[in-house]
Amino acid sequence: MKSLVRWGATLGLVGSTLLGTVFGANLAVLALSEQQIKEKLDSVPVYLITNEKGLPLSRTLPQGQNAQKGGSVTGVYMSRQEAQAFINELKNAQGKDPKLSDMVKNLQVTPVPLGVIYQQLQQTKNQPNRLLFAFKPVDQEIQGALELLRQSGQQVNQFKSVPVFAVRFAPDKGYVPIKLTSDNQQLIPLFLSKQDAQGLLNQVKPKNPKADIQVIDVDGVIKTLKDKNDPWLNQVVLVPSPESREYIKTLPRNNAPATPNRSNSQPAKPQQR
Repeated sequence: MKSLVRWGATLGLVGSTLLGTVFGANLAVLALSEQQIKEKLDSVPVYLITNEKGLPLSRTLPQGQNAQKGGSVTGVYMSRQEAQAFINELKNAQGKDPKLSDMVKNLQVTPVPLGVIYQQLQQTKNQPNRLLFAFKPVDQEIQGALELLRQSGQQVNQFKSVPVFAVRFAPDKGYVPIKLTSDNQQLIPLFLSKQDAQGLLNQVKPKNPKADIQVIDVDGVIKTLKDKNDPWLNQVVLVPSPESREYIKTLPRNNAPATPNRSNSQPAKPQQR
């Protein structure tokens, strides 16, 4: 998968204006370099609400929280449409509060590669009063994750992170790789959409009746990439949601990433993990 960094730069994204934290504690053992991890995350666009200067809309945290968690927080949307819907809500509310008018009229949805936010974590992890990122998962994906977890016997009522879906040959077997027909390359997809994972599962079920979908989260993916020292991690790719892929298609061809999809990929043979 190609990086989204190039299209991020062309859109005049926040870049150096972002300060923040998004994932958990750092681990000492690195399976992949920080740059390799960032490049994997760069395949996934996330969406900030920013003003005309590219600064993210944020709110100041209560005084009691500043020492431990930072000075302010901004929302990071997994859906561009949901980010725009929030702006529309603010515009509808401005008639009731004239003070909102000037602030709201210049707000826009700004796509940012997820790797950019991750990079900011690495660069500013020890800085006080940093900007925190509150992720806004798509409700449909949250409900899909909860449904799968309950089907596996887990008693869960909420999912606090961004769900990621991986297809396995069986609960005790390895992940299903896909083979890009263009160059015969095998990749292991981690989907941001349950719908995409279900599509791959439907393809492998006939020959692998015990195949299933494992629910992970973004934090778990990062921890695995940083902690595990397994060669197969180099094959891992994060596949954006269908909505984000449609958005990526609207970008200039030389900036858009190559994303595995059903038209140019197929399940590969099982590999040992």
